[in-house]
Amino acid sequence: MYKASEERYSNVPVRHAGKTGLMLPPISLGLWRNYGSIDPFSDRRKVILHAFDKGVFHFDNANHYGDGDFGSSEKLLGQILNDELKSYRDELVISTKAGYEIHDGPYGIGTSRKSLLQGIDDSLKRLQLDYVDIYYAHRYDDKTPIEETVRALDDIVKSGKALYVGVSNYEAPQLKEAIALFKQLGTPFVLDQMSMNILNNHVETSGLRDVIKDGGIGAIAYGPLSEGLLSDRYLNGIPDSFKIHHTNQYLFKNGKDALVKKLNDLNDIAQNRDQTLSQMSLAWMLRDPVVTSVIIGTTSIQHLDDNLKTLDNLEFSNDEIEEINKLLK
Repeated sequence: MYKASEERYSNVPVRHAGKTGLMLPPISLGLWRNYGSIDPFSDRRKVILHAFDKGVFHFDNANHYGDGDFGSSEKLLGQILNDELKSYRDELVISTKAGYEIHDGPYGIGTSRKSLLQGIDDSLKRLQLDYVDIYYAHRYDDKTPIEETVRALDDIVKSGKALYVGVSNYEAPQLKEAIALFKQLGTPFVLDQMSMNILNNHVETSGLRDVIKDGGIGAIAYGPLSEGLLSDRYLNGIPDSFKIHHTNQYLFKNGKDALVKKLNDLNDIAQNRDQTLSQMSLAWMLRDPVVTSVIIGTTSIQHLDDNLKTLDNLEFSNDEIEEINKLLK
């Protein structure tokens, strides 16, 4: 029987989501890829339990996850929650989402009231939970009025099926409207989950960061290592087989060679900080107090531990900040 490490909270601080009471570890574990029905359950179980032993108490999921077998990532996590982590439920923050395709028909996609209300019920069954801590509208749905999506999320909280709600992939105008509506209803709206990394400053340049800060909520970053691009794997070149997330596609606008040079220049700064490129990239995100947490995706205990070492050095000197900003222009 699994027993969590008694030292799990000794070295990992917590961060509030904006001005709310929700607290998260600075590094969370996401189950987007390689946590589905075709993956080795025992190996994934070890990573999830090891993460909790290290103070990672937030696990991020979605009904769409599972490498094509929609919902299978929730099922995998649900089995571990039921078999190993049930006695620690009050310590955990479990999030899931609805909005991308999950089944055939018009209600298998989008954030209509029907899609969200049946989505939360189906997710809870797969997760083997009575409630989730955070329930997200996974994307902006231009076929559904924001008012309908907001009201449905508010009703989900009132029903006791979620403690907090968030949105993901909302741009500044939609987020601003949603915040105003949530405030009218008194909904515990806490997070905007966006693609963010050291090379991708869209949240800042688009005005989203200001909307998030002014709204009293937090940003939570997915893809903070850009599918592994921000690691030492590609310092000698990026193969044609490398698949970049669509939100980071523009990073290749000047060609792969220019991007590889930028990665190496950043890596030189990281080495001078006694960090890996990945560790410095995560630290760069966490230097912004608006960022509540960064969601990493890994199936390796070693990679998880390496990423958690980021927390040993989150400070940047003025010279480092200036040098990095020059490289990012």
